[in-house]
Amino acid sequence: MSKCRVAIIGAGAAGLCAARHILARPKTFASPVVYEQTEHVGGTWFYEDCVETSDSGRRFHSSMYRNLRTNLPKEVMMFPDLPFEVHLPSFLPHQDVQNYLERYCKHFEITPHIKEAGLIKLHVSQFTTAVAEVKPITMEMGGKTTQAWEVTSCDKYGTQNTDTFDSVMICTGHYSDPHIPPIPGLEYFKGKVMHSHSYRYPEPFAGQSVIVFGAGASGIDISIELQQAKAQVTLSHAKPMLTFPLPQGILQTPPLTRVLEDGRVQFLGGFLATAEVLIFCTGYNFRFPFLNPDELQLSIRDHLVAPLYRFILPPAFPSLFFIGVCKSICPFPHFHCQVQFALAVLDGEVNLPSQEEMEQEVQNFVDRKTALGVLERHLLRMESEQWSYYQSLADSGGFSPLPPVIQSLYEEVARQRKKHPQNYRNANYRLVTDTQWESFKKTH
Repeated sequence: MSKCRVAIIGAGAAGLCAARHILARPKTFASPVVYEQTEHVGGTWFYEDCVETSDSGRRFHSSMYRNLRTNLPKEVMMFPDLPFEVHLPSFLPHQDVQNYLERYCKHFEITPHIKEAGLIKLHVSQFTTAVAEVKPITMEMGGKTTQAWEVTSCDKYGTQNTDTFDSVMICTGHYSDPHIPPIPGLEYFKGKVMHSHSYRYPEPFAGQSVIVFGAGASGIDISIELQQAKAQVTLSHAKPMLTFPLPQGILQTPPLTRVLEDGRVQFLGGFLATAEVLIFCTGYNFRFPFLNPDELQLSIRDHLVAPLYRFILPPAFPSLFFIGVCKSICPFPHFHCQVQFALAVLDGEVNLPSQEEMEQEVQNFVDRKTALGVLERHLLRMESEQWSYYQSLADSGGFSPLPPVIQSLYEEVARQRKKHPQNYRNANYRLVTDTQWESFKKTH
């Protein structure tokens, strides 16, 4: 019996996780082929000052900014099968996460399958190679018709190649296509308009008046950075007024609603202001230019991919897997669980319901969320529901669930983040058992 061939699109954290678990099952799976459009692993964790196009004409897709530190402690953030180095603080600069992902490659011997002696091993992995098309095909094998996939890629020299696989895992993340909401009159704004995707450091904005639109994690972090660099910051958002302490000098306002012809910005309620810079911290769109959604019976909109059974696979094509499209999650453990469930589907350990039953389950979820008032753009936010989701994937896929201590510490840090947004990262934690954690002060 031939081994299952899997293509992995993207060598960020999700793609590396997929490769690691496929390589751990050599009796069932052939070595994966990993397609990566850049020259490195790490995905969004690989920081570059430059936000323009690369030498090959491709746009850098990292959304990382220079001073970013994780908002989750390493004890929660790690892949369950490889801890971060003990000497590191709990809340890490992005460089330490990139180093961790590179160490993850080496530890699980992924690196030799990606690049060796500076040469691309074309039969296993493709750096500086973008996927142009992923297309379902049918193949005749042993008198049976089976589902397969053609993956067409293009390297930086323009050379195209097409290969055939039994399955495809899409691990491209969702931090590459900035979402800028439609603001009437935005073209009248007389200053600089940008998205946090292109923000790198605060110094260029010193002394300027800046409106930051959006109060998610990046909006709050960037607002604080800008204020510390002596910018005049207005934090505009649609949430209830933030009650935790922000630095003096950050003004909260309702969401901006339009820009007048004279360049002034109007907020909900009619309040007007002028500014030199407008930074949208408004999230990202889903973008899979290599897919034909209609052919896959999928709807891919700005903030939603549907239907996806278990948030992973299209019911009509259950050998195509989207790893990591959910939001408000604990990312690396999330990938760890989704990948193992996907592999359990491929090796027959999980017997999927019929296409119709899977589609109905997805629709029931949408109906339940809609009845609770959840907007379409928030349907993929898991938040507190992620923990029962991970348990259900483990139960179905027959792999070890996440230890309860991960949820417990995650929830404690969320409480501290709301109380102390400026200094919650000063804390350090360690995991004591599968159910217990403790905080401590580092001595050096």
